[in-house]
Amino acid sequence: MNSQPPGSIRKFIRIPGRVQRAPQRCRRVARALVSDPIETLLYAPEVLIRQLDRSVAYDVEEDWGSAFHRLIGLPWPCPELEGFQRVWAEIGTELTAKGLAFGRYTYGEYSDADAGLAGAAWCAVRHLRPTTVVETGVARGVTSRVILEALSANVEGHLWSIDLPHPFAPELHHETASAVPGGRHDRWTYVRGSSRRRLPALLAQLVEIDLFVHDSLHTARNMRFEMNSAWAALRIGGVMLVDDVYNQSFRQFVGTAHPTESMVCRSADGTWMFGAARKGIDLSERTHPARPTEAPHL
Repeated sequence: MNSQPPGSIRKFIRIPGRVQRAPQRCRRVARALVSDPIETLLYAPEVLIRQLDRSVAYDVEEDWGSAFHRLIGLPWPCPELEGFQRVWAEIGTELTAKGLAFGRYTYGEYSDADAGLAGAAWCAVRHLRPTTVVETGVARGVTSRVILEALSANVEGHLWSIDLPHPFAPELHHETASAVPGGRHDRWTYVRGSSRRRLPALLAQLVEIDLFVHDSLHTARNMRFEMNSAWAALRIGGVMLVDDVYNQSFRQFVGTAHPTESMVCRSADGTWMFGAARKGIDLSERTHPARPTEAPHL
């Protein structure tokens, strides 16, 4: 005897998946509140307000390489990509050796950096030779590793990375920055916490930055906060990279900040998009005087 009701009735009495998962979600939130109440109370509203985000249509540059090099005023093809491809392959090999998958949706519901965003970050560092780089969002540290390798090749510069390990998935915390070997920590300062708590103080201490990479929580509210904060500290000629541009925030930012040039580029795997903007471009400026890169006390 079939104990299941007919399909026409079953679809009305089926318990929605979200309802089924509600007890588990509640336990995760409760555990996070006990572990880190301040960050959890900052994070939870972002997750809820994400429901107000909306997808918008962008004019997309399908070839990120030529488009991004046009933005920074340099020719394409780029000879620096050979070095990037070597580093990219090393990251994949090392993560695989640690038993970690590499790519989309491999860090909970989040993803490792795409080769498009990472390649743009590599070329920005190698060509513009920044001394002060700030990124938000580390996860397993793929973009962090790419930037650090580029800074090492430049023999100058320092990276500050703000990251809040997934508050509702502590089982992933041991994977944080697993792509960054100890030998690359000399040019790196890891700042644990959300950008809401850590970014303003960091920017105030650094005063001016050369390159900013957003790859943390991709809610429109959080993205606007980070872009506006970083843009105020970005030097003339500096570059901002914004991963996962799909909601209204990047369009709103461009409309109010009026960067000299901005664009939305297709990710290397064709799945998502990332934004790029440059502040007050001076194409005659290829380098700038080095500034102290000592890590601030946070």
